[in-house]
Amino acid sequence: MSSKDFTDEKKIKSPNGPAFGKISIIGTYYIDIKLLFAHITIMAKKNVSENDGFFEKIVGLIFRSSDPEAEKKRQLKNIAKELLKSKYRFYKPGSGEALPGMAKFFFDIYKTVAAAQTLLYAGQSSNVVQNIIIESVFTEKQRKIAPLLTEESIRERANTIQVKVLVKQVKEELSAFVSEFDNNRIAEIDRLYSRFTALTAFVGFDYHFLLKKFDSSLPERNFNYTPHFEAIRGEYVVDDLKDFISVAWPLPMDSAWADTFAIIKTYREVEPVAPGAWNKLMSRIQDLKNSRILEKIIQHSSKDPVYNVSYTTGSEHIAAPYIEKLKTQTELVLNKLQQERQNNKVNDLLMKLFEATEIVRLRNYSERGNAVFQQKMISGYLYYDPLNYMKAFLIDYFKKDIREVSELVLVRGQWSTATLANEMSEAYHSLLETSNKITAFDESLAEDSDLGVKLKTLTMRMDRDKEAGNILRSQLKDINERALNFLTNGSQNLVVYARNLKNILEDKEKPHPEIIINWKELDHYSEEPFKDRGVAVYKQIYLFITLMQMFLKPSSGQ
Repeated sequence: MSSKDFTDEKKIKSPNGPAFGKISIIGTYYIDIKLLFAHITIMAKKNVSENDGFFEKIVGLIFRSSDPEAEKKRQLKNIAKELLKSKYRFYKPGSGEALPGMAKFFFDIYKTVAAAQTLLYAGQSSNVVQNIIIESVFTEKQRKIAPLLTEESIRERANTIQVKVLVKQVKEELSAFVSEFDNNRIAEIDRLYSRFTALTAFVGFDYHFLLKKFDSSLPERNFNYTPHFEAIRGEYVVDDLKDFISVAWPLPMDSAWADTFAIIKTYREVEPVAPGAWNKLMSRIQDLKNSRILEKIIQHSSKDPVYNVSYTTGSEHIAAPYIEKLKTQTELVLNKLQQERQNNKVNDLLMKLFEATEIVRLRNYSERGNAVFQQKMISGYLYYDPLNYMKAFLIDYFKKDIREVSELVLVRGQWSTATLANEMSEAYHSLLETSNKITAFDESLAEDSDLGVKLKTLTMRMDRDKEAGNILRSQLKDINERALNFLTNGSQNLVVYARNLKNILEDKEKPHPEIIINWKELDHYSEEPFKDRGVAVYKQIYLFITLMQMFLKPSSGQ
């Protein structure tokens, strides 16, 4: 470097135009002369002594390097000075040691919260605590309604109230209960639970693990033991300090903890921490937080002067999920109750009709045939139960009892008009066709049939071929529509047949029958009184139509 490099002077213009001073170029260091002397003047007025580093600061100002490592060292040095000035004797910058004073501070916290650690173990995830918090803000109206919405209460009332009436009643109670949760009440619930979770996280910090680094003999939760804390390398506790900050700094540093402790006392029947000791602890934590001493220790120990502490202030929301869960659970109880009642009615009707509750007449459109679709999370066959019942009724009753009655009145009976006979006759023959069609329909779904093979192929392909899944769903939709059509038409024809049967039975009792005019002859051909046979058949059809109404929508004509 030439001597010229140390002597060149240049004029530098200020942003406003005129020159404001000379800049001496000394190697790569640039100094604004006027700013330098202005700084010196200010420092002098403040009576900064040499011992306080006045000239050191001037030299640092003049020769401040742009080298990152040099800047990092300077920052760490400043942090070390701040640590030395702190009232907290937690750390020795010269040796980089965490001191016994730090352990003593955490030991005091440990003694305060040790009992609460046992009380609150796994409490954060406990539904019991959430329910206690929510119930603590119930209105008087909610306290009266809440017991009525339990499954036990609903089922008990179902013994004395019709299910349809009970469903309406419970839904009105649920609506009234939920309407009491206004925005303020929801906010209060969430505030209380947020405090509880923050407390649980703070108490759950592993103080013992941290303290054993200072005294390896320290027993857990034995405060009769006198600890012997020793200085340790600062980097050994850096991660612990970061973890502690993440649970301590989010704590609300106020005295409004009484309601939170009251909830815990309700939950565990014991106060987790003495209120006075807790308030004193919060004051110490707040002072520690304000001092930023832990952040500085982390920066210095980890040689990371720009490290910034990050933590989140938890905001828990349990009110809205509680309301949705209550709605869902109540709806499930009502649906389950309705389904149970329907199943009981179905089984009762099946016993009266078939003297059994397990009715299987179809091989393929059945629960067994439906299993492969359910494995693929597809609804599959929807009407296999009622279609089995329809097929069983047409086989067991229609082709025997009903057929005998039909042959008697439709073949041997002399009707006053053909129109009256035709309606009953058409319904009868349609039912015979329906029975045959159901059989053919079921056979078309066999594994070795064209349709059965197609369904199987589509089912196997759907995992890798989206279009195959769409085609399969379309095919199943058509199949279920055919099944529903058999059920609907069959039920409608049974209603028509039963109506005509009732008409001729009532007509037979008249002194002068008007529909069929040869009853004496028909009675001669009947093995038992026609009235008894006709009434028995009518009752069978009535029971079966009642059974079908359990599965079919009212729009199907029932």
